Formats: sequence, structure tokens, C-alpha cells
Amino acid sequence: MSVKDENSANSEDLFLKIGLDVKTASQTISNLKLTSNLTTIIHEAGVSNGCDRTTGNLLYSVASRFPEAALVHRSAFIKYIISSKIKFPAQVDAAFDFLENIGSKDFNLNEFEEACGVGVEVSVEDIEKTVSEIFEENKITILEKRYRINEGKLLGDVRKKLPWADTRIVKKVIGEKMYELLGEKTAADNEKQPKEKEKKKKPVKVENKKTTMEAAPEPSEEEINPYSIFPKPEQNIRVHTEVSFSDSSVLRCSNTKELLDKHLKVTGGNVYTRFPPEPNGYLHIGHAKAMFVDFGLAKERGGCCYLRFDDTNPEAEKREYITHIEDIVNWMGWEPFKITYTSDYFQELYDLAVELIRRGHAYVDHQTGEEIKEYREKKINSPWRDRPIEESLKLFDEMKRGNIKEGKATLRMKQDMQSDNCNMYDLIAYRIKFTPHPHAGDKWCIYPSYDYAHCIVDSLENITHSLCTLEFETRRASYYWLLHSLGLYMPHVWEYSRLNITNTVMSKRKLNHIVANNHVDGWDDPRLLTLAGLRRRGVTPTAINAFIRGIGITRSDGSMINMSRLEHHIREELNKTGPRTMVVLDPLKVVITNFETDKVIELDAKKWPDASSDDHSSLYKVPFSRVVYIEQDDFRMKYSSDYHRLALGKTVMLRYAFPIKCTHVVLADDNETVVEIHAEYDLEKKIKPKGVVHWVAEPAPGKEPLKVEIRLFDKLFNSENPAELENWLDDINTNSRVVVSNAFAVPTLKEAVLGDRFQFERKGYFAVDKDSTPEKLVFNRTVTLKDGYVKAGK
Repeated sequence: MSVKDENSANSEDLFLKIGLDVKTASQTISNLKLTSNLTTIIHEAGVSNGCDRTTGNLLYSVASRFPEAALVHRSAFIKYIISSKIKFPAQVDAAFDFLENIGSKDFNLNEFEEACGVGVEVSVEDIEKTVSEIFEENKITILEKRYRINEGKLLGDVRKKLPWADTRIVKKVIGEKMYELLGEKTAADNEKQPKEKEKKKKPVKVENKKTTMEAAPEPSEEEINPYSIFPKPEQNIRVHTEVSFSDSSVLRCSNTKELLDKHLKVTGGNVYTRFPPEPNGYLHIGHAKAMFVDFGLAKERGGCCYLRFDDTNPEAEKREYITHIEDIVNWMGWEPFKITYTSDYFQELYDLAVELIRRGHAYVDHQTGEEIKEYREKKINSPWRDRPIEESLKLFDEMKRGNIKEGKATLRMKQDMQSDNCNMYDLIAYRIKFTPHPHAGDKWCIYPSYDYAHCIVDSLENITHSLCTLEFETRRASYYWLLHSLGLYMPHVWEYSRLNITNTVMSKRKLNHIVANNHVDGWDDPRLLTLAGLRRRGVTPTAINAFIRGIGITRSDGSMINMSRLEHHIREELNKTGPRTMVVLDPLKVVITNFETDKVIELDAKKWPDASSDDHSSLYKVPFSRVVYIEQDDFRMKYSSDYHRLALGKTVMLRYAFPIKCTHVVLADDNETVVEIHAEYDLEKKIKPKGVVHWVAEPAPGKEPLKVEIRLFDKLFNSENPAELENWLDDINTNSRVVVSNAFAVPTLKEAVLGDRFQFERKGYFAVDKDSTPEKLVFNRTVTLKDGYVKAGK
């Protein structure tokens, strides 16, 4: 071997020791300058006997890219790498930029470290949160392109927000989020997309030649079908050879083939889901999302969805709530396969608890609630954890018979007190409560906990997909531990993000507090985002479901949906279904002096903007007489160029009627308040003013128009997220409800009944309220006309 070959071999061996791959090492020794630089740096760094691959790659970057003008600082820079103060490529890039700018000048260590992110630790939680934000911002594009999206751009977006994050972890989290959002890759995802020549898209021709619009992108599979992310029932089979519940990892169902075959035989391979509310309060819009997920998946797959009342806490549950939930589920458009109660399974649950004790997986405990909490915090076993099985069986029977006082014993699952997951700290399975049950009566004095009953009833009902919100994710280990311990079938568990909306609270505890303390007028107060409140306000279930579908059912958590987004969907629905009519909320009397005193004529008004004058079903009649009423704020004493409504000496169009010109103003004794306006109308409509206002006329000479009450609702809380405030009740908007008692309406509204919705022209969308009487109609404002939400891409 020649000296040259020997030197090359030695250099390659040295480069391999610092973790370079064979190809990079081989290419490096062919570049004499790079070989010399890298060899010098390796010896200078003191790693000639080898180092980890990450450090080696960073040293290679220094050798190949270090600015010559800053060579004087190379030694100091290398020390930062060896000490792992600089450990990511992004930090190396920042260091290069910093050193290149200062050249051979001395530099300030604090400035250098700040520029390179030295000492900055970016946690996995920070990365996950930022990735979730990026995915939310790019959701439409991701759903459209799926796995063909440029992940490098997503990585770059994260790097902009977290420049010192570990790229490997970022890539891993992005990959996990992609899977959570899109599920398994489809055949279409793996197909190579043909490269398209860059060219301008021709506008799509429409009937109106004056306007064109670009072709909308094809909707993604998930936009068309948001349930495509869920596996088929036959895929609920063991994916691990061993099942471990000791760590905090997210587990998957692990049915044996025998268990799965037995399950599929009962279900016929169909999807079975359940909507399991606890009947301890009224449902809110977050439950609408749960219904959309549970009932919607079953409907889309041609399966079945139970309405199951999770009634394991008799002290908080009422028949009133059960009746309400059944009513609301029906109103939302969902039809349960069956209505069941967890209490229907109390005997089976008890028998399985006995079996759990027999298998050594449960024990009767006598610790108080405070003692259990303290022992859990310290990860200490209960003194009764290892009591004999026969003793626990006897005591559990005594609990069932009512021979042990309330609070003196519980049945606890023997799980793993040393787990990283606190939901494995021997959760309570049964507690004693001498309280009659609203559904089961007084047969039982022991009641199962949610953590014990929920998963078992899922299994007994052969649920294929057990879907819940993300706060239950840490309970997944306990869910599967219990089913595994009893040898029961395991459903596929999947958690999705909670629905959080601005300017409201959705905690049942907080909702109950503001209802019980009369901050609102009951559970159906239109200011609440309870489904009863939304219904009373005039919101349709169609609009609510469209809103839920629009935000998706992904696992991206922590985002707060702006109320304007919900209002956007409400407007879209009511714009199609709410006939137009005219109501004046703050009436100002206008006397048309050139109109006959005793004359009344009928005019045609449109229920719909595009209604034809020949389509009588789309028109309604309005009286026009000498006295009409307009809105107070549709008149000013002084005219200005940007004001196109009525002013002294100026003309405005009365919608569907005639132009009127203000000729005189009657003032109150204070010479400021306008009491009455005198005007002249233009019968032949020779003048075409810019401004158009709505109005209501006296239906007969001297007879006041139909008087109605209008309730104007606004956001209940001033802050976007009142739940995070310490004094959240102080944030209640005192102007969230304004009552207008003396509004005037056109006569046809007298026939309106509960459930009717209208667009009051120029004022918003309104619905008849249940407080209406034959003597006086009451209308709730559902939403204003103005839309503050802008859809992505518009």
C-alpha cells in the first residue's frame, strides 16, 4: 500500500469514527482541503477516538462551511459543539451567520449565545403545540394534498416559530400529526403526481359574462368524508405480541382473533358507536360535536349508534335532563339505534367486579378520599392493597348489601401505582351511595365509577369505535387494562379535540353556576351555547352541524374557535331559509303631507331578494299610508356626503314604496330631540336617491302598527376565554341582553308562530320566542347581518 493510500485509509477510518457514513467519508477524502480541515478539527476537538454521530456531523459542517474570515474563532466554536451547548444544525447556521458578520473581530459571548440559542431548551410539549398550530393554519391545504404536501414547508414554518427545536423531534411530531389527521396512506397518496407546466389557469366561464371565477380546488377526501380516518371494525385486532400498561404511551386495542371473530359475528362487521352523555345537565355545543362524531360515523358507514345515558352518579342526575337529552338528540337530526343506560348493566358490572377480585385485580379499600389522594401523590400502595381475595369478596358483598356505611369502603382496581400515568393509580371501581337512582330505583346502594363502567359497557354493547375528547386520552391505558384483565373485547379508542369557542364557558360546573345564580334566565337562555339556548335563539341544527363539519374532528387541541365562525354558518343557513320582512326597532314618525289623510294602499314586498313580481308566493303585502315610521338613526338634521339616508331637505327611498323628501322637522321642547318628520312623497318616482330605508306604516288612519318586543343578544362574556380568568363571573357582559319593547312590525308578522325565523331587513335574523302571547309577539335576534368571519381562501 502506498503512503498516499495509507493516509487515505487512516483519514477514512477517522471520519467513520466520528459517525460519518461510508459514502460521505469516501467523498471527503477525495477533497484534500476538506480532509485537512476536518482532520485538524477532529484533533482540535479531542475526538480522534470517536464521538456520537450528531456531534460528528456538526464538526463536519464546521470543516466544510466555516467562514475563513472568522477562523480565529473556530476553536471557541468547536468547544460549544463538544460541550453540547450547540447541538442542532439550526444553531450551527446561526453561528456561521454571526461569525461571518464580525469576521476576525472579538465578539461578545452573551451576544453569540443569544444569537445561537445556547441554553434554550424547547420541550416536546412546545413542539407539539406549535405543530398543532401550524397544522390548524394549513389544515385546508393538508386535507387537500394529504401526504403529497411539501412537509419541508411545514418544517420551515415550525422552525420560524421555534428556531432551536430539535429537527428530528419536529419531523417525528409532524409525521404523527399527519397520521392523526389523515390516517393510513391510501393508494392515491402513493401515486406519483405528474409535473404540471406552470401556466395561468383560465377562468371558468359563467352565465354572467361580466364576472368570472377561478375553478375551486377539488375537495379532499376528508372534506368530503371526515370519517375516513377511522379504521374498519375488522382491523380491531392485536397489533403487539405483548400488552403493557405500565408506561404512559398511547395504547391501541389488542384483541385476539377469537375475541374479534366473536364480536364480528354479533355485529355482522358493522360499525357500532355510542353517544354517552351523563344526565346531569343540559347539552351544549360541545356535545353537538360529539353527536356529529358518534352518530355521524355510524350513519356514514351504515352502522348503529346507541344513545347511552352514563348514569353512574345518582346524586347529580335527574329525569329532567334525560328528557332534555332525548329531545335535543332528535332535534339535532340524529336517530339512536337504541336508547340504553349504564344502569341497565348494573348486574353485569357487579358480576364482573366480583370476577376482577377473583382474578386478583381488585380489592376493597378503607382509605378516605384525602388519604387516597395523598397516597397517589406519593405513589404509595394502600395498606389494604394486598388483602386476601376471599376477604375482599366478602367485604364487597357486604358493601352491596348495605352493611357498610357510606365513605367507609370502596372497591379499587389493582393497577400500577408506579406508572407514569396517574390514571393507573388504582382507580376506584365502586363506591357506596345510599341514594335512589333516577332510572334503577332503590335496588342498589353501590354504584360503579365512570372509569370502571364506561369501557365494560362499551364492550358489552360491542362498540367498534369508542370516541371521546382528548382529556380522556390518559385514561386509555386504564380502559384497555380493565378489558384485558377481564378478557373482554376491546373497541378502537380514539380521542379528538374539544370544541372551545370564544366569549363563553362550556364547563358544566360553570354553566350550572350561572344558571343556578340567575346570571342568565335558565338553561335555554339564548346567550348560552347550550343547544337549548341556541334553539331558542333561532339557530338551526343544520347550521350547527355545518359548523362542526367545517372545524373537523382532528386531534389538534388547544385552539379557540372564534364565535364569528359559528355565526357565519348560521347566516349562511338563515339567508336561504329566512324570509325577509320589515320591522322598525326604534320608530320615528314620518307624516307624508302630500298623501291623502284617509287613504291606505297595499304594496308588494319581497320575501326573497331575487323574487319575481309574478311569483305571488314570494311576495307579501304591506300597507302604505299617510303616517309611516322609520328608524331613528335613519334620519339626521344635517346632511353629509357620506350619509345616504334621510336628512332635512334631502330625499331617501322607502323600500318597495316611493322616494320621500324631508320638508320639516318637529322638535321637542329642548329644541334638540326630533319628535316628528314631515315629508313629501314622489308618486311617479322621478327621483332616484342613493339611500334606501325600511319602514312600517299605519295599517289604517290613526291606527298604530303591530307592536312587537325585540330581544337583542350579544356575547355573554367580554373576554375571548373567560374560563381562564380567576374572577370569571366579573367578565359577564352586562349589555349581553337588550330588550326593545315598542318596535313596530308589518301586519303579516301577526301570523308568526314559535319556530318561525325571519330576516328583518337591514337589522338581522330573528326568531319567535316562546314568551310570545296572543297579545304580544316576542322575537329573539339570532345573529346580525354583518359577517365577521372570512373563509380560508377568500
